[in-house]
Amino acid sequence: MARKILFSTQRYQYLKERIRNIAPADWEDGQMTIRDFPDGEHYHRITSNVSGKEAVLIGGTIDDKETLELFDIANGCIQNGALCISLVIPYFGYSTMERAVKYGEIVKAKNRAILFSALPTTSMGAKVVLIDLHVDGISYYFESNIRPVHLYGKTIVRNAALEIAQGREFVMASTDAGRAKWVESLANDLHVSAAFVFKKRLSGEETDITGISANVQDKLVIIYDDMIRTGGSLLQAAGAYRDAGAASIAVITTHGIFAGDGFEKIRNSGLVEKLVCTDTHPNALQIADPFLEVKSVAPLILGYFQDTAGA
Repeated sequence: MARKILFSTQRYQYLKERIRNIAPADWEDGQMTIRDFPDGEHYHRITSNVSGKEAVLIGGTIDDKETLELFDIANGCIQNGALCISLVIPYFGYSTMERAVKYGEIVKAKNRAILFSALPTTSMGAKVVLIDLHVDGISYYFESNIRPVHLYGKTIVRNAALEIAQGREFVMASTDAGRAKWVESLANDLHVSAAFVFKKRLSGEETDITGISANVQDKLVIIYDDMIRTGGSLLQAAGAYRDAGAASIAVITTHGIFAGDGFEKIRNSGLVEKLVCTDTHPNALQIADPFLEVKSVAPLILGYFQDTAGA
């Protein structure tokens, strides 16, 4: 079994440190020198010896700069003799652009997968570890020698729901029918009811809620969604559950992106009593507010590598 050496992109250094804090002592801390040039180019040098080791690289595709840095470091590890490489991508960007709806639209989720599929081969292969993808099918876009692994944060979500409820009766809910099966699975594990809203699309940007699938009268409603960007769809659903008689509403999401004033809109809406997300996206760590609780996916990631050790 190859010795593991852990690297990260600059914006995911926090998650690297959280994994290192709970990882076995034989996980090596990968070192790099990074500099930015005045013309906008970037210098990376791997200063640790990666030859004959499994390189574990943490980084998201949260923007184009981050994506290229992840690709560059991965290439560098392989070129410097890594026996195998595991790319851990906590948040896979462009995941809502997984298919073309209109003629000529570029399927950027697939393009990102094709990019990483172009990494050179290693003697023991390469893996891409993904967490709570917006669409499961994205994992099938990876080609060549890349083996995709999709981790689900159900345990994190279940535990967060129980902490929020504190013994109160609650309903596990989704923002729309698209996440209904996933939320129903969570509800079954928790032995509670599931609910989702029915939507009618009025235009490309506007929808109208036409109904709710379950009785939420006088109950705590805990909404789960895989990602929150601006919070618009979430607040529309939360308003519908409140209008249907919900006593209170809390929200759990895996990917807290909170673009623009998304977080402030949710906090100031008066609809949500508590918001929980994970640390798959660095934006969540920039928010210091008791309204938001951030859970780490470091144990989930480390657990995967421990479960597959020697496999």
